[in-house]
Amino acid sequence: MTFMFLLIILGATSKKAPAGFAPIAIGLGLTLIHLISIPITNTSVNPARSTGVALYQGGWAIQQLWLFWVAPIGGAILAGVVWRWLGKDDE
Repeated sequence: MTFMFLLIILGATSKKAPAGFAPIAIGLGLTLIHLISIPITNTSVNPARSTGVALYQGGWAIQQLWLFWVAPIGGAILAGVVWRWLGKDDE
């Protein structure tokens, strides 16, 4: 989800994108991420929020916490690489 969200952000804020529409695209993208991922994984989209809840819950939540940090970082790195590979940063 972070991969797709970052691609939305990069595309909406690129120099070739229409001015003034970035907030709409980013907001709708984040809404879609919540609508898709919360029912499936109970995701919080925000690793800091995931950390607070995991520390409060303890046990199994702390054991799974690494994924709520590694997955978004990996998705962001992959989106940056794909964006550069597509040549979209040469604007």
